[in-house]
Amino acid sequence: MKLKNFLIALMVSSALFSCSKNSNDNTPPPPPQPAVAATLPNVSYGADAQQKMDIYLPANRSTATTKVMIVVHGGGWISGDKADPQMVAFIDTLKKRMPDYAIFNINYRLAAFPGTNIFPAQENDMKAAVDFVYNNRATYLVSDKFVLAGASAGGHLAALHAYKYHTPVNIKAVVDFCGPTDMIDMHNNPGAGSSAGIAFLLGGTPTTHLGVYQQSSPIFFANASSCPTIILQGEADLLVNANTQSLALKNKLGVTSQYFPYPGVGHVDTWNTATFTDAFNKIQVFLAANVQ
Repeated sequence: MKLKNFLIALMVSSALFSCSKNSNDNTPPPPPQPAVAATLPNVSYGADAQQKMDIYLPANRSTATTKVMIVVHGGGWISGDKADPQMVAFIDTLKKRMPDYAIFNINYRLAAFPGTNIFPAQENDMKAAVDFVYNNRATYLVSDKFVLAGASAGGHLAALHAYKYHTPVNIKAVVDFCGPTDMIDMHNNPGAGSSAGIAFLLGGTPTTHLGVYQQSSPIFFANASSCPTIILQGEADLLVNANTQSLALKNKLGVTSQYFPYPGVGHVDTWNTATFTDAFNKIQVFLAANVQ
């Protein structure tokens, strides 16, 4: 019995000592470890095999400060891939020039004959990708400051989403390389393109499907209150007319938007290093001024 009482007393004494020690321990907890840089390839944002994105997360990111750029490839809505050489170079340049951005490089469903993935499949994928990134901000440690950037068809999808959709997030800025903006004009004045190709993508002509053409045209939704947009356009572009597409869009946007035509330069897939360097210089200045 004495042994039992001794053991109980010892346990009580140990517990009291432990509590006393913890209550007097003023050692601060270790600081949280900063987020390390990470690359996450082929993350699915939808059920289709083409609904994937490559994610590039910077070190020391946070939900308060880390800006997001969602990048969209071109290819006439029927071809192209996030892993194309020009896109790889595009991403590398963005990472070097804007190391504080988290970059999400997306694929989307491509249209194919006959009638597979016609519009608005690509528009819907753009929205699904934006929604996915927004809903996973806490997972990736990124903020709600979103920029959309795209080339050619990707520029079209970026601008269309930014001007048309304002939930769950208002896009802060658009970077548009030669993106089509007026699908009616693209059909009626195709230049080196194809009216038949636009009709295939949109399921008919402007006469038979006017609502679809309007709903798929960024210029139809653009106004002076739309988010700041930088448009970079070759004046000799035979696929996307500088005046009826890019300049017409600029004329509908607010004073914070900028239009930079390149004389004698064609579509974005033909640009040389000097043109791209100048374009990225302008983009850096533009984003620094408009995305805080």
